[in-house]
Amino acid sequence: MMRVSKHPDERKNEILDAAEQLFGTKGYSKTTINDILQRVGIAKGTFYYHFQSKEEVMDAIVMRFIQTGVEAAKAVAAAPDLSAHEKIFQVIMAAQQPDAGRKEQMIEQLHQVNNAEMHQKSLVETIVQLTPVLTGVIEQGIREGTFKTDYPQETVEFLLVSSQFLFDEGIFQWEPHQLMQKAVAFTSIMETTLGAEAGSFGYLLGIMAKSQHASVQETPPSRRDRG
Repeated sequence: MMRVSKHPDERKNEILDAAEQLFGTKGYSKTTINDILQRVGIAKGTFYYHFQSKEEVMDAIVMRFIQTGVEAAKAVAAAPDLSAHEKIFQVIMAAQQPDAGRKEQMIEQLHQVNNAEMHQKSLVETIVQLTPVLTGVIEQGIREGTFKTDYPQETVEFLLVSSQFLFDEGIFQWEPHQLMQKAVAFTSIMETTLGAEAGSFGYLLGIMAKSQHASVQETPPSRRDRG
């Protein structure tokens, strides 16, 4: 039977899809390259044409999730009819979409000690790629009169770094009440550093409560709130 030849990108994504399923079910450490080969139905040489190791596969899976999130954020940021606050709300809500569960499975695997370096790299990559997108949104808010800061990019960087690390369950194991207290403080810090009206980021608490308890319904800020 003739072997089907596929475009390299298509084959690469097949490998990533199969590995993602295996890492999520068997666990990263228990999954072997042979498991991936059998799942995809390819020879070892085909695998090594795309990846040098299992670690590189995991790295590519996580980077794929990050890139998907960044592309979604870019689409929201480019929307001409949304205020800065509405864009921030939608960017955060996009992060709660169905594939977030799959991403969480992969993050769980990264929390293993032997993946600490890769986990850190994923956090850094998220911050680096999201910073210019969110900086543009903050600059829009400054033009709208909603925000007031002389350092939009640096403020975004500080907020992203602090939130990415402080709210990462693989780094800190906060109790639910501690997490909500820090979320309340973080929204206040956001409002202060961005020169926003007190309480204007209250919707972030609704999003966090919903993600924790799946019971709090939250609506985006009204267009009447535009500065």
